[in-house]
Amino acid sequence: MKSETGFDPALYDRFPTREPRPEGELEELKRVWAAPKGWARLTIVNNNYVGLWYVSAAFLFFLLAGVLALVMRAQLALPLFGILPQETYNQFFTMHGTVMMFLFAVPIMEAIGVMLLPQMLAARDLPFPRLSAYAFWAYLIGGLCFFASIFFGLAPNGGWFMYPPLTSMTYSPGINADFWLLGIGFIEISAIAGAIEILVGVLKTRAPGMTLARMPLFAWAMLVFAGMILIAFPAVILATLLLEMERALNWPFFDAARGGDPMLWQHLFWFFGHPEVYIIFLPAAGLVSMMVANLAKTQLVGYQLIVLALLSTGFISFGVWAHHMFATGMPSLSVGFFSAASMAVSLPAGIQVFSWIATLAIGRAVHNTPTLFLVGGIITFVMGGLTGVMVAMVPFDWQAHDTHFIVAHLHYVLIGGAVFPVFAAFYYWFGMTSKRPLSERLGKWVFWLMFTGMQVTFLPMHLTGLMGMPRRVYTYLPGMDWEWTNLISTAGAFILGAGVLVFLVDLARNFRFTVEDDAGNIYGGGTLEWLPTGLYSTRSIPVVKSRTPLWDDPKLCEDVGAGRYFLPNSATGLRETLITSPIRAEPQYLQIMMGPSVWPLSAAAFTAGFFLLLTVQAYTPALICLPLATFSILRWLWDTDRPVEQEEVDVGAGIILPTYRTGSSSHGWWATMCVLVVAAMIFLMAVFGYLFVYGIHPSFWSPPMQRWWAAPIAGLYAAGAILVLYGRRLLPREGTTLWSPTAAVLFAAMLVTAGLTMDWLSWQAQGFDPELTAQAAFAYAFLALQAFLVFVVILMAGYLAARTSRNLVSRPANTTFDVVCLFIWYTAAQGAATAILMRIFPAVAS
Repeated sequence: MKSETGFDPALYDRFPTREPRPEGELEELKRVWAAPKGWARLTIVNNNYVGLWYVSAAFLFFLLAGVLALVMRAQLALPLFGILPQETYNQFFTMHGTVMMFLFAVPIMEAIGVMLLPQMLAARDLPFPRLSAYAFWAYLIGGLCFFASIFFGLAPNGGWFMYPPLTSMTYSPGINADFWLLGIGFIEISAIAGAIEILVGVLKTRAPGMTLARMPLFAWAMLVFAGMILIAFPAVILATLLLEMERALNWPFFDAARGGDPMLWQHLFWFFGHPEVYIIFLPAAGLVSMMVANLAKTQLVGYQLIVLALLSTGFISFGVWAHHMFATGMPSLSVGFFSAASMAVSLPAGIQVFSWIATLAIGRAVHNTPTLFLVGGIITFVMGGLTGVMVAMVPFDWQAHDTHFIVAHLHYVLIGGAVFPVFAAFYYWFGMTSKRPLSERLGKWVFWLMFTGMQVTFLPMHLTGLMGMPRRVYTYLPGMDWEWTNLISTAGAFILGAGVLVFLVDLARNFRFTVEDDAGNIYGGGTLEWLPTGLYSTRSIPVVKSRTPLWDDPKLCEDVGAGRYFLPNSATGLRETLITSPIRAEPQYLQIMMGPSVWPLSAAAFTAGFFLLLTVQAYTPALICLPLATFSILRWLWDTDRPVEQEEVDVGAGIILPTYRTGSSSHGWWATMCVLVVAAMIFLMAVFGYLFVYGIHPSFWSPPMQRWWAAPIAGLYAAGAILVLYGRRLLPREGTTLWSPTAAVLFAAMLVTAGLTMDWLSWQAQGFDPELTAQAAFAYAFLALQAFLVFVVILMAGYLAARTSRNLVSRPANTTFDVVCLFIWYTAAQGAATAILMRIFPAVAS
């Protein structure tokens, strides 16, 4: 097959090499990748440590949310029970749902990805280890502060969905709702950072020869997972920003009396909220696919079909969000479309389930703990899927909507589709991080207690819901025939909790963290995460020739451990990994990786301080934290784009690769494109909200005066984009000074700033008051989004100038310069589109 990058695949035949490696090479590798000790461990960026911390934090939030659930179930055990007053119960169920969805379900999947993917792909680490560390610290600090609000009476009480007008300032005064809005917005930044790391890592750091057709299914699942986060999460970020602006500034995005509409929140929230169910499920499905094959000791049935199922689930899931809104009076055509899509999305899940069953049927699986959790999870998930098809039928949904039937359906899907697979993964991959495996005997107790408790808790809830008990009520009257089903559900919840408690006992007895002398491949897996590893991940990076290389090449572990493949040493004396092409995984260049740093921790702490201080209206300290967070981020980035003295190095067997690349082959370019996708989705969701509100309340809208303002504003943005292009062409020219292309970028930043300023002044001149109508509120919201981008452009231009002054901008091309150019081009495009849309659309529509 034709090479993707010009690399000759015949060079793979040089491996494994048989020449003995020089003495001391392995010790040098250990020295380069060594982790700091003592308090300096907080600066570690190795995936081994960060991944473990990430998983531990996510599991902690699972336990905390579980305790809240047990208290709520105790409150509902009997009619008129008085354990919790109504307001506290409302805070408990809001925090339970929010923590489970935002602080456990998605983060645990990202955490497992950070821990497993480098080993599974045979990479030294993911491409942005400091970004992983930042994502973890932001998540931990923000999550703990958010959960602590329940102890100070500041916890939100509007449900994990936070529908307005209930959460508007009129009905939710105080700062409780602000804690949710700003806290969740901040936590989503962490999720997006982790998704960028995972997406670029899967596409660009796979072992040579690991084509897309040989990629582990967990890597496929994480690739779709990360892509879905980049598309879905911007919707909830925008929604939280709009509602916070409405509460803080009185801008009526969701106030129908002034031209807004509360239904806009539901559309934005569920555009994120329903794909999130599949964002949670797909990584778990990837784990199940890998464990089923390895535990059954056979190749997975239907690998290609499962890949297609993962991709189609990711695609279809964005067409089902409004099935949460069947009871809101949607048009019949919309109801029919979303009903059909809601049933269609079950087909890819069915493909995966039948593949797992077929694999177990033809294999030789034994009844160990991971297998029990897998089978129990499949049974539970299928039951939840069947009730999901039921609620996709509109007449039934109208009857079951907002009852305990929906609570049961949701928990069957999430516990069967995510929690049980995660517990199976704990037992299966535990040997990678601990000197001792978990107990099989206690593990079976854990499974049977959790499985029994799950069924006893949630199976009766279907009946409770069909008997008419609404969800989110803190008590009920006697004589309504709900007593026995609620009592049984409460007993089941405590059985489920007992299973988790036994797991904690097992964990305390057996977990002994290590990165080298671990328990190993207990269940005989055939994929690369079971290669001999250290803090540097695998000793040498192998050539991959199949999906189960450890089964197909029994000597692979020995050869890798002896350094007979790619990168057996530190070629430059620094941390390194191979960057490969996205499709065929052909080696492109050697990435120099950053080591331990305090700046990701500092950036996360000050970013959290900024958001949390805004919540309590401590504006001066918040404004102090903002520049400190910005400085910390810029300082951590300062070291990430430094070409080393060796322009080319031998990566093994005489194969020479460059140590620096720019353009679309650079991992930095891919990360920037991911960031721009997020920015574009926030903008597109804002455009959707703008058009939606206009369609609902056109009488509140008036065509802006002096529409000709759009032309000069768009012209300034276009001039900035052209100037950047000119500067990009100046960079390779040796006859010009290095300041010439940088000056072009600085002038371009001035032009986009002028475009924003002119846009703002034009609205001021027309007397648009954002407190009076949704049209004016959206005009200023678009300006706020654009102002943020322009602020980043100014920072990036200044950063580039600082690097130019220190001779850190390389020729003929430079990654930092490429990244700045891409961001300015996008900012100019969004600014021009905003100016034209806001002035032309009302006039054309009217």
